[in-house]
Amino acid sequence: MGVLLLVLACGVSTTPARAASELLNNLESAVAAVCTADLSHDPETVTVSFGRVVAVRDRGSLSAGLRRTFDIKGPDQSTVRIGLIAFQGHIRRVRGEFFEAHDGGQRPVALVDADGDCSVMRARMIRYDPSGRADRILSFDRDLKPQGPGEVLNPEVPDGRDPGGVAVAHIDSGVNYLLPQIADRLARSEDGAILGHDYWDQDDRPFDIDTGRSAFFPIRHGTSVASVLLREAPQARLVPYRYPRPDLSRLKPLIEHAAGNGIKIVMMPLGSRKRADWEVFAKAAGDHPNMLFIVSAGNDGRNLDVDPLYPAALHLENMVVVTSSDAFGRLAQGSNWGEQTVDIMVPGEKVSVIDHRGATGSASGSSYAVPRVAALAARLAERNPQWTATDLKSAIRARAGRSLERGGPRVGWGWIPNPADDG
Repeated sequence: MGVLLLVLACGVSTTPARAASELLNNLESAVAAVCTADLSHDPETVTVSFGRVVAVRDRGSLSAGLRRTFDIKGPDQSTVRIGLIAFQGHIRRVRGEFFEAHDGGQRPVALVDADGDCSVMRARMIRYDPSGRADRILSFDRDLKPQGPGEVLNPEVPDGRDPGGVAVAHIDSGVNYLLPQIADRLARSEDGAILGHDYWDQDDRPFDIDTGRSAFFPIRHGTSVASVLLREAPQARLVPYRYPRPDLSRLKPLIEHAAGNGIKIVMMPLGSRKRADWEVFAKAAGDHPNMLFIVSAGNDGRNLDVDPLYPAALHLENMVVVTSSDAFGRLAQGSNWGEQTVDIMVPGEKVSVIDHRGATGSASGSSYAVPRVAALAARLAERNPQWTATDLKSAIRARAGRSLERGGPRVGWGWIPNPADDG
């Protein structure tokens, strides 16, 4: 089969509208060429005018389900990646992505998605500022016309004053501090600077964005989690840290930064499978025994005693591992458990949240059980400022009663029906 790819190389830091339109139209042409090709032909015979095919990868088969990816390298070292999904010989979706050469590597610039009829469904572009930092995601409709101003990625933190109260660190994807509900509760120094930090980008703007899966469709998680804490702990002030996905060894300076600001309560609704990634965290947390780390058990539907997830399975003395229950004291569907690893269940299903856009909704999972326990810890710390992490952990444990789970305990301490109830 033949695939015609037009020259796509284009500097986007200062891309005018015409150049952006040309780039998207050329990428659309590449997607359409793949979409209309005969899947039964040998993909290795593809010819392109843009560059040379450097890789073709197939997963599955034409009959059962096929994922095929082409990587095409341009003369300027830019790359076009075309991926398709087919089932029983029929294409269901095609995605084209353009990566431009930058600073010895490559960075994502444009994306076009098409359906099985080869019609464009959506397109996106990433705009970079003069320093090379991703500044905004621009969205385009089916006709490749721009839709609104796009999504801001790294805005400055608004001015403000410290609200007072118990400082709670939140290690997550960051928060949308442009929302008044968040900005008004940020812990700040005397000069008005926020106490939080971005250990992913290494700057002072921990804005809510996780591009680990896709630079074009980032995950927004931290804002909704933080909104639960701030609602259930009016005494709390928020110290947001954007977690260092590129290098988890940065958790050491992160924890030292929090300790230097006198923070005793840290909530961490995140985790991964590789223990080695969390050894630095385990050492740093152990070096600060008066900090209480409240972490999520995860939502993989597995027993962490036999199939561990970290940091939950590190078994630290100054850590509380939280999972989600339903309103009746039973483990929520999909939530992780483990009598030796997971400490406590609290209701974390259909919890009211404020999302990254500022809209009210609901969310479920152990990520939303964590801020409920962190809020309880903050309220306890407000009333008992002399308490240590051990005291707070003991008081939380004392709130737990027997869960209503059949077949024996699924967690170590039991269940708190309503962690927001101090009556």
